[in-house]
Amino acid sequence: MKKTISQLAKKVGLLLLKEFQQAGRVTYRDKYRHEIITRFDLLSERIILKELKRKYPKYAILSEESGRGKIKSDYVWVVDPIDGTTNFAMKNPLFSISIGLVYRGEPIFGVVYAPITDEMFVAEKDKGATLNNRKVRVNKNKQMSKAFLTFCHGSNAKAIIRAIQLYGTMKLKGKDFRQLGSAALECSFVACGRTDAIMIPGVHPWDVAAGVVIVREAGGRVTDFKGREWNIRSKDILATNGYIHQQLLKHIDV
Repeated sequence: MKKTISQLAKKVGLLLLKEFQQAGRVTYRDKYRHEIITRFDLLSERIILKELKRKYPKYAILSEESGRGKIKSDYVWVVDPIDGTTNFAMKNPLFSISIGLVYRGEPIFGVVYAPITDEMFVAEKDKGATLNNRKVRVNKNKQMSKAFLTFCHGSNAKAIIRAIQLYGTMKLKGKDFRQLGSAALECSFVACGRTDAIMIPGVHPWDVAAGVVIVREAGGRVTDFKGREWNIRSKDILATNGYIHQQLLKHIDV
């Protein structure tokens, strides 16, 4: 499975890389008020879903653009063909392909591939997490005052307002704050120690399902904003190095 899904993510990544290297912005249309879509989202998704259906015909699929049918299997592929579509369209390099597998709601396998940096994050439950085939671990920072935090938010107005409130609170607590525009990458950065935490109100499962297992297998912790272990039905996500998790939960009130 690891080889199959990694190769699939790389195949799609090369397609996106080729377009990214062309001059000018990628043509897009509005999907919602605060969200866009490109033809490459749809093309990438078609490639991924076709291969998943061929290799794993008994597994269900939950995908951002078109794979939202009734889920009748314990195993569900959760796919975001371009996590960070706005970044991709604007030629910002922070975007990724995210392919996760959940079993009865719990993420058990994940691949996040960043085409521009050629970074492949992979994790499987109880088998650890890797970046380009090398083991990764979360960092060991235990102090909120030294924490580098990232955040993201859903596309609806309520999630955006909650994110702004969260930013205002956490900006004063941590060392610094960033919004990268790709939740899957932000989770992966926590896993390899580049940042201490990612928090997202109004999260979609396809944004983070792969990232969740990557963080957990790298030694981090992932819950909702109430401290309950994250699963595919969770509406918010807090993924951390584990050491500052409880400190962050105490300050979340949105």
